[in-house]
Parts: sequence; structure tokens; C-alpha cells
Amino acid sequence: MPASNDIIGYIYAALVITGGLIGFIKRGSVMSLVAGGGSGLVAGYGALRASKNPKDVYVALSVAVLLTVLMGSRFARSGKFMPAGLVAALSLAQSLRYGARLRA
Repeated sequence: MPASNDIIGYIYAALVITGGLIGFIKRGSVMSLVAGGGSGLVAGYGALRASKNPKDVYVALSVAVLLTVLMGSRFARSGKFMPAGLVAALSLAQSLRYGARLRA
């Protein structure tokens, strides 16, 4: 199976990292920086693995599912779309995208 770049996965990872950075800059939240940066780096690593082998989506899928659950529950509690709802929606889309690769 030929390798293809998981551009969408890299964009998702960059958005998660950027969100953590924005949380740190706007509110001084070190937790946002660590969680967003760490999650984004792992998502980027997952995109790299998926780029090398389109069926190797377990790392990327795990991060996306974890963020869907965590940020989805945060959105449900707060009702605020930004940032929790947005991250939950993007993560759900990534979860479905990577899940579909496992079934193909």
C-alpha cells in the first residue's frame, strides 16, 4: 500500500497545539499549554504513522477519541462552544475519519 501524507491529521494536530498555546497566552493556563501541546504532539506523531501506513491509525485514533470524550464532557458542563465544543467536534470528525480507515 503506497504511503500518503495525512495532511488533515497534521492540521488537526497543529490546531490542538495552537489551542493550547492560545489558552496559555489568554489566561496564563499552563495546563492548557501542557495538555494542548502534548495532545497535539501525540496527534502529530499519529498522523506521521498514518502517513507511512494508512492502516496504522491507532495512536491518532486514541488521541482523537480521548479528546472527543474529555472536551465533549467539558462542553456539556459549560455549554460554551469555544474552545471545548470546537475541539470536541474536530476530534469527533477525526475519530470517525480514522475509524473508517480501520474498516476499509
